[in-house]
Amino acid sequence: MAVKQKFVYKLGDAVTLTSGEGGTVIGRAHYLDSNPQYLVRYADGTGRLVENWWFESAINNGEAAPVLE
Repeated sequence: MAVKQKFVYKLGDAVTLTSGEGGTVIGRAHYLDSNPQYLVRYADGTGRLVENWWFESAINNGEAAPVLE
């Protein structure tokens, strides 16, 4: 049986990745047996504009990224 999941982020939302880069949600995907994923457009550490799929757990809603120790 499929689990009903709702998207936390809307298209166009500004988000911060756990890696520290900030970007914009430009796509969403949900699956029967996996957590929701989001396509985020962001500038990486070298300044290049990139687009990658991220699991919901790797995204913060426009908040500062947590410090990894």
